[in-house]
Amino acid sequence: MKYFTIYELCFSNNAKTNVINNTPSASVKQNLETLIENVLDPLREKYGNPITVNSGYRSPELNKILKGAVNSQHIKGEAADITAGNKEENKKLFELIKQSGIYDQLIDESNYSWIHVSYKNNGGNRMEIVHL
Repeated sequence: MKYFTIYELCFSNNAKTNVINNTPSASVKQNLETLIENVLDPLREKYGNPITVNSGYRSPELNKILKGAVNSQHIKGEAADITAGNKEENKKLFELIKQSGIYDQLIDESNYSWIHVSYKNNGGNRMEIVHL
């Protein structure tokens, strides 16, 4: 893990404010490490500039407060919402991830306001692209 940390992918101001334990289990931590090693670190290397994680791991309690999907990959440690700071740069991130071919789900959220990317540790990645 060269550019991203488990701590960074688990940090949440919402969890802090609502006094929610957002510590991942060992299996979730392994999924986060796999996401970092296969998607996020290579993306940062190709992009060449900092990338911010808006949301990574979410405990079920935190996910509920954030009104996330019940089956959200964030709960499993398989997803991260990221940004490079603006829509134009986020579109570049989206294209780099798409070109890499290494992801499960790639979502352009709100016209590139941020990017959701997921990766399954156990394989079976769908290579699904969605624009919301």
